[in-house]
Amino acid sequence: MGQNRYGKYVLTPPIKMGGPFGPMAEYTGEEHYGSQFSIMFFHITQPVLMEETPHSHDFDFYLFFLGRDDLEDLGAEIEIGLGEEQEIHTITTPASVYVPRGMIHCPLNFKRVDKPVLFAHALLAPKYTRVETR
Repeated sequence: MGQNRYGKYVLTPPIKMGGPFGPMAEYTGEEHYGSQFSIMFFHITQPVLMEETPHSHDFDFYLFFLGRDDLEDLGAEIEIGLGEEQEIHTITTPASVYVPRGMIHCPLNFKRVDKPVLFAHALLAPKYTRVETR
C-alpha cells in the first residue's frame, strides 16, 4: 500500500529519440508534475547550432552544461549570447547559466564537442514558451 500511495511521484524519463539535437528527456510541470517547474535534458554528441534566434522568456531560466562521463571535464566549447547586445560567453568547463525572466539570450552554439555533453535547461513554469525579439 505504501508504494501505491506515493508512486505518482516517481516518474520514468519520457525519452524522445531522433530529435534535432539527439536523445532528450523532458519533464514539464504542466504534464508531469502539476507544478511551476519544468526541465529538459539533452545528450549532445556533435557540434550543433542549437538556437540561432535571440529570444527571452516570461520565467527564470537555468542552463546546465556538464560532461556526461566526467562531471569535471566538459570536453566541449560552447558559445552563448547574453543580453540585447548578444555578448558572447565561451564555456569550456562545466557551468551553469542563469537567465532572468525577460533577459534576451542566444545564439547557443555547441562549436566543438570532443566528448558527450549533458545539457539541461530548467524553468520555473509549467511549460517551455518563448518571446521572439525579432
